[in-house]
Parts: sequence; structure tokens; C-alpha cells
Amino acid sequence: MAADARSGGKVRTTVVFDLGGVLISWNPRNLYRKLFPGDDAAMEQFLGTICTQDWNERQDAGRSFAEAEAELIALHPSKAELIRAFGSRFDEMIPGALDDVVAILAELKQRRVPLFALSNWSAETFPPQRRRFPFLGWFEGIVVSGEEGVIKPDQRIFERLVQRYRVRPETAVFIDDNPGNAEASARLGFHGIHFTSATALRTELASLGLLPSAGHAAAS
Repeated sequence: MAADARSGGKVRTTVVFDLGGVLISWNPRNLYRKLFPGDDAAMEQFLGTICTQDWNERQDAGRSFAEAEAELIALHPSKAELIRAFGSRFDEMIPGALDDVVAILAELKQRRVPLFALSNWSAETFPPQRRRFPFLGWFEGIVVSGEEGVIKPDQRIFERLVQRYRVRPETAVFIDDNPGNAEASARLGFHGIHFTSATALRTELASLGLLPSAGHAAAS
């Protein structure tokens, strides 16, 4: 396995995946379009001012949905059912897996590359995903922010992955659809990859020697 110049000359042998937006498709609009039929403007206003990204990230950091809902319903009582739907109908925000990336994960598994996951996800809504997506069982370890009480890009959650599973950042790749999280991993020694597409990811992993290059794959 060859070292790559962009990886600081180090051989990368382990891959750590983010989940939402990389392996699993997630968007609250998949649910709220049903709840705001034909009114995308009202949906966007609701998601931009009430059930916001910042509000959801606090659940990713360990706050319960019961507490989160109570806080918002006190401020917006007329929106109570819409607010409760975020947690109770969370699975409707997830249409499925990103199959092209799951295929990459399967190839890495076949090549016996050690695989881990590190995800910002609520401790309440993550367990059903383990049952829904069998490929989550391919990881040697998964760190879920809601169970840890800390979210990416905080350095502490990366350190928990490192300490718990003895992952060596200098030999590991970290893949995330959020560029800030990829950059945070790089500061700790990981080869951070900002995920934009399965094609770009495959090319990057091939350049690191973790997957065969396109030419080699075609020849074989």
C-alpha cells in the first residue's frame, strides 16, 4: 500500500466514516414536505426559525427530544404537532442509504481495511438505524455523539474514537460531508476528506492505496 504525498507521506490503513450525508441520506425536508404540502416557503420558515439545525444539533449532543420539544412548544404552542414530528417521525427524513458509497464501504471491507464510524446523531434516533441498515454491522466500532454528549468538530469526540478503539490518526482517513469536521480531524493527524460524491471519494481512496486505481480495476 503506497503512501500519498497529500497524506504527509504516511501510509493510511484505516478508514473512519461519518454516517448522515455520507452513507445514509438524511434531510428533514423529506418529512416536512408532507406536513407542509405545496408550501415550501412555510416549510423553510419553520425549519429555519423553529426546528433549526442548531436546535437539532443539541439533540446530537445528548439533549433528549422530550426536553427539546418542551422548550420549543412553550415558545410556539400552535406548532406543537409539527415540533413533535421531528423526533417521532425521524425515520421519514431518511429515504435510504447512499448505495454508491455503501459499495465503496463493501470494497474496503472485502479488502480487510479496518472500518469505524463517527457520527453526530441523537442517542434516541440512532438505534433504529442499526436495525434498518445492516452495513452498520461492518464497522469495528461506532461513536455516536448523542451517547457521548459532545459533537464534531469538538476535538474530544475524535479523541474518544482514538482511545476507545485504538485508532491511530496518523494511519487513518476520516470522511465527512461537513468540511469543518474533515478539517478538525486533520488537525489531529487524520487524513481528512470532505465528502462531495462517491466518485470523488473513490478517486481519493485509490490515491491513498486503499482501493485499486481505475486503471487497475479495469485491467482486472
